[in-house]
Amino acid sequence: MRILHTADWHLGRTLEGRSRQAEQEAFVDELVSIVRQEAVDLVLIAGDVYDSVNPPSAAEKLFYDALSRLAEGGRRYVAVIAGNHDSPERLAAAEPLASRQGIVLRGLPANASLRLGIPSTGEEVVLYALPYPSESRLGELLSQEAEETVLRRAYSERIGALVRQACSEFRKDTVNLLMSHLYVLGGAESEGSERPIQVGGAYTVDAAALCAGADYIALGHLHRPQYIKAPAPVRYSGSPLAYSFSEAGQAKSVTIADITPGCKPVITELPLSSGRPLAEWTAKGGLAQVYEWLEECRDARAWIDLTLYMDEALSMDQLQHLRKAHEGIIHIRPVYPEMQREEEEMDRRLPVDELFRRFYSRQTGGAQPDEELVRLFLSMLQQQGPSEAAAAGEEPS
Repeated sequence: MRILHTADWHLGRTLEGRSRQAEQEAFVDELVSIVRQEAVDLVLIAGDVYDSVNPPSAAEKLFYDALSRLAEGGRRYVAVIAGNHDSPERLAAAEPLASRQGIVLRGLPANASLRLGIPSTGEEVVLYALPYPSESRLGELLSQEAEETVLRRAYSERIGALVRQACSEFRKDTVNLLMSHLYVLGGAESEGSERPIQVGGAYTVDAAALCAGADYIALGHLHRPQYIKAPAPVRYSGSPLAYSFSEAGQAKSVTIADITPGCKPVITELPLSSGRPLAEWTAKGGLAQVYEWLEECRDARAWIDLTLYMDEALSMDQLQHLRKAHEGIIHIRPVYPEMQREEEEMDRRLPVDELFRRFYSRQTGGAQPDEELVRLFLSMLQQQGPSEAAAAGEEPS
């Protein structure tokens, strides 16, 4: 059978006050087209359908329209869980009506799996749908300790216990799936786009806690499409639109998983084209360089974050002219010579490991290096000779 995995729609979200409604509507149209063209049997939506617990009416209308079009009157199942941005009660309120069309809406964590008979293939799916499992939504205090490492271990163990109990219903002759909305240790975040699930790192799950026999584990929360290293296929589908400039340059997609009971799934990433890209412009050549880019129609469809190097103050007329020249310019951030000098001086005072982290983040579009990579970089610096170390910004020893 063929499963489509998507998440983090964030319907109702804006970009610095600019509406994304038209892009979200275009995404729904594209998604419906993909589901039909690819003959999808089951759609999984892994949380954060909305951007807030009280979404605008246009966002709710779009969501219900999407569900109806995807399910096609019960032709295929659509399963949805609440993310940390969703109101679990509000999301699940339409369940009595939705279930008649083969639409499953789950707001709060439970400890039982769902059984879905897939009409198009005659196969049976056993799905453990685990909405965002915070302490309050689980209805329990996981630890009396305040220390983050203790809380994280207790949280991961609790999620693992839930998963093992629900997944005990998996069978060899069924398609076994797990869907949740949480942060798995090792996942790469996009800075500024995934507003934190928790304060600190307490609500972090070890990947092993999710591996209890599922053929495929469909996750939501992280906006960058990615696999998590684990014994089973654990994947974040990512968001369909870029919601922060830290996601500039990221390709957006949905995931297709072809699964036969007892066989390794075949997983395909299908790119999306409906959203406007986000682009970061750094014009060290000043206004003349920006106007040159505008004449070239560079990033004509994009939302733009502009850093503009100037020798003198940017006038109001110049500011307005830029905004009229490209309606997608969101930020205009002038940088003056004295600001450059202050920034360079600040950089010189930063530790080498922090400079490396900032460089890595810029080069990878917002990802953060793991500690092993940082240690490797520092050890390579220590192995350099005095002249090489000085060139890298180190004082000779």
